[in-house]
Amino acid sequence: MATPRKKAKKKARSAAKKKAIKKTAKKTGKASGKAKKRAKKAAKKITKKPIKKSAPSSVKQRFTKESVPIEPGPPPMSVPPVEEPTQREDAVGVVTHYYSHLGVAVIQINTKSLKSGDTIHIQGHTTDFTQTVSSMEYEHAHVDEALPGQSVGIKTVDHTREHDIVYVVR
Repeated sequence: MATPRKKAKKKARSAAKKKAIKKTAKKTGKASGKAKKRAKKAAKKITKKPIKKSAPSSVKQRFTKESVPIEPGPPPMSVPPVEEPTQREDAVGVVTHYYSHLGVAVIQINTKSLKSGDTIHIQGHTTDFTQTVSSMEYEHAHVDEALPGQSVGIKTVDHTREHDIVYVVR
């Protein structure tokens, strides 16, 4: 069964055909086969969906290399600069894991030893805090000092993330 939309399209086609045939009949005096073909083409053009117009070019913002202002400044760097620690801090290790339900960070000690009571500064992409080491464990046993090469668990006051750097404040 034809929908109202299909019926409207059909009416528009037949009206366009009749109009085109009349136009050619006036010019030539009779409706020939060519006139009927022209009428079909005209009917197809009328029933096609209208093309949506885009915003005028004056409204569109077109950016090209010439139109974008270049601000003076330092040349772009391929590698972002690394934040240097202060003079009073020494890098000790890196956070390898964080247990959020316990509030414990696993730290791989790389350079110097770390003792209970030391003040540490943990810094990363979104982490930056200072605390004193109150509790430290190595292989589920409480230790007072961690040597280079050991991975120790330290109770932290804030959330840490993997790859955060641990500094000892002198």
